[in-house]
This record gives sequence, C-alpha cells and structure tokens, in this order.
Amino acid sequence: MLKDRFYYEDPYRTAFKSNVIHEGEDGGRPFVVLENTVFYPTGGGQPNDTGKLNGIRVTDVEEVDGEIRHYVETPLEAFVVSGKIDWERRFDHMQQHAGQHILTAAFVETAGYQTVSFHLGQDIVSIDLDSDQVIEEQLRAAEERANEIILENRPIQTEWVTDEELDRSKLRKELAVNGEIRLVIIPDFDYNGCGGTHPRTTGEVGSIKILGTERNKKKTRVHFVCGDRVLRQLGKKNAILKEAVGLLSAPEEQAVDAIRKLLEANKLLEKQAAELKESLIGFEAGELLAGAAGNTVKAAFEDRSIAELQKLARAAAAQSEESVILLAARNGDKLQFVAARGSGVPLSMKKAADAALSEIGGKGGGNDAFVQGGGETSLSAEQVLGVMEAALQ
Repeated sequence: MLKDRFYYEDPYRTAFKSNVIHEGEDGGRPFVVLENTVFYPTGGGQPNDTGKLNGIRVTDVEEVDGEIRHYVETPLEAFVVSGKIDWERRFDHMQQHAGQHILTAAFVETAGYQTVSFHLGQDIVSIDLDSDQVIEEQLRAAEERANEIILENRPIQTEWVTDEELDRSKLRKELAVNGEIRLVIIPDFDYNGCGGTHPRTTGEVGSIKILGTERNKKKTRVHFVCGDRVLRQLGKKNAILKEAVGLLSAPEEQAVDAIRKLLEANKLLEKQAAELKESLIGFEAGELLAGAAGNTVKAAFEDRSIAELQKLARAAAAQSEESVILLAARNGDKLQFVAARGSGVPLSMKKAADAALSEIGGKGGGNDAFVQGGGETSLSAEQVLGVMEAALQ
C-alpha cells in the first residue's frame, strides 16, 4: 500500500535497508526496484530524492507502472541494499512543498484565486494562479497571511482516506485520484489531497518570500522561495547590491536615485551621440559629393549597416539636386546597396536595383527616387556599383 512506503511513514527518515525485487535497464540507465524505500519519486510537482544505495549514487527516482525505479550510476547486483538519501535536498523540498500549500491557501483566502499548477525548481518555486490580473496589494496580502500561518507554527497533518471517507466540502480543489487518498491538512486553513513530503509544522517552513510575477497563458505565474532558499536569495541579492553600490559610489539607501541619475545622463548622452552622428553623416555626404567625378557618386564600404547607407545616401541626395548616389557595403557574406537621386534627376533608381539584384540574386525594394537591396554574393561592392551605374546610362 502507498501509505506503507517509508517516505510516507516518516519523511524525516534518511536511511534504510531493503530487499531487492529486481534490477533492469531503461534507455541505457540501470535501475533497481526495492521492497520499500525512503527515496521519494518525482511526482506532483516535487522532484525526486537523490542519495546512495550500497554506496552507489542514485541519480533519479521514478514511479513506473506502480513500481519505484531507483536509477543508479552502475548496477548494484545485490539481494539486499542499504540506502541513504540526501537529507538537505529532502528537507528543502519539504519546506518548498509545504510553503506552496500555505501560499496557495493564502491566495484563496485573501483574493479568491485558485492555483492551477505548481513547479518546484532547483532555485525558485512557482505557482500559476487562475487570474491574469493579480495586483501588488494582493501579492502582499497573500504573502503576509502565509507568513502569519508559518509563525503560528500550526501542525501539518496527513491522513489516508477512501473516497467514501473524503469530506469534499473541505477540499481546496477536486482530486484527480481515487482509491488510496492522502490528505495534507493544516487545521482551520487548508485541506487538500497531496502525495508530497512535508514537515510536521508550518514553523519548519521558516518563511515565504514572493520574488515576482509574470503573465502565462491568461494566468499569473508567481515566483517565490521558502525556508533556507529565502536566506540564499537574500545573500545573492545583497552581494549584487553591494557590488552595485560600490560601482555607484553611493550608500545603499541612495542606490535607486543614483541609478536613475545615471539612466537620465545616459539618455542625454545617447541623444547627443545621435545628433553628432547625424552631423557626421551630413559632413561625409558633402565629402562624397566633393570627391565625385561628375554627377554620379559611388562609394564602397566594409561592415557598414544598411541603415547607415540609407542615411548617407539621403543626405547626399538632399545636398545635390543633380546627383545620383550609389552606395554598397559588404557585411560578411552579404552585400547590401542603396541608390538615391537628387530632386532634379529624371532617372528611376529601380533600374539600378533591378540590375544589381539580377547579378546577386537577392531581394530589394523602393521607388523611383530611392531603392535598397542585398543578397549573398561573391561579387565585390565595387563590381555591384559598376553594374548599377551601367544600368543608368
């Protein structure tokens, strides 16, 4: 029976001995099935335990067709095994899973939001609430209520019942199982079916801290941590803050203002840089026009973006009504070009684009006054410019 499994009988038990039922292999992974075990298999949003059997590392534990498979690094080839789980991992999972029950019930009590899914990750835990409109005040209220329940150190009880014995009126949500039903109960607060491992009291959860939220398919995903993970998150964030205030040369309480000032200064610098770049583009356009032989300006570049080519061509065309501007640049395997005309030129730049694209087999577009395009070709920028110029003769 499920309730006879060692991890249900005593979730604090870390070591055991058991007879081997059989050994096997699944996808190249050796596994062993035992008469009983303290190793919790992955299920219900809670990851499996890890540890050792006869000194051999257990890498994964899964329940397959009613049997618990302990996947091991090498075959045991034994009739009896001694096992021990990683207690730090087990207790962390107990804290996080119980914390999830508490936070979920707190959201039901304070906001009426049900939890539709739960994930216990290596660093962060998350639940999905059945609402996409969870506001900050609701998050704060649920977190405060959850921590009140923890501080009250209420018992966390487990009870095995049948379908007939189940009081469905108390359930937080309908169960997806029948037969042997395991209830996890926090008196006068939460009554729910669950197959995970939990501590004896809410106080052992330590504390709960919500880290943030995100929208997920019309639901709200709430990220949080419990117990020792709260301390680890605090240490991690404190280290980041310490480094940040060191770079800012400002005390912690003034860090936000210092960052805001830096962002404002950066925006100003970006604006000034953009204005200077526009001025340089205009100056460069004048230089191209001054160095041109006749009314056709040609220039080839390396590693210059199509956006810069466009600006340069437009600036040159604006400065000389009688000029045709042909520019090309190679960016890796790709060659890109632009063609522009001054307002006094009757030629269509589409001719230049069509000729270039027929040679390089790329794509482009535009109108009579301005075109652009590009493609992968072995032709040089100078060769493509020659083809474009010839098409306009």
